Amino acid sequence: MSDRTIRSDRWPDEEHEAGSAPPRALTREEVQALRARQPSVSVWRVVGVQAGVGVVVAMLAWWITGEPTVGMSALYGAAVAVVPGALMARGMTSRLSSVSPGSSAVSFMLWEVLKIGVSVLMLMLAPELVQPLSWPALLVGLVLCIKVYWLALLWRGH
Repeated sequence: MSDRTIRSDRWPDEEHEAGSAPPRALTREEVQALRARQPSVSVWRVVGVQAGVGVVVAMLAWWITGEPTVGMSALYGAAVAVVPGALMARGMTSRLSSVSPGSSAVSFMLWEVLKIGVSVLMLMLAPELVQPLSWPALLVGLVLCIKVYWLALLWRGH
């Protein structure tokens, strides 16, 4: 026989919790203390900071290159991140999306698909709307605005 032990069919957490009492409800003070330790960040704040970063990147691109079209390309790249993000934020903060956990999950998936679709459509329309288009500037604006999501984690204190 081998030196291996036979494990049960339960997950490790289930084995530990099998003999323990069910979890109790938190008191109002405990909930407030938990929220104070783990503050949430407004999605509108994130969208606003993305827009601000986009404007700064566009102005820097224009200033560095001296070409207004490069700045417009960077600004359009920022819009490719900001506009779909704002649409999703609007959809996810509506009352309809928070009716129940099931509708909230479905709402999230639908708004995420819409967000991706709008982003792809905006990228496809870029050569028609911004002429002459600078793809490198557009991508820099887009990527820097997307990276703002990582700042939201820092704002939470993690």
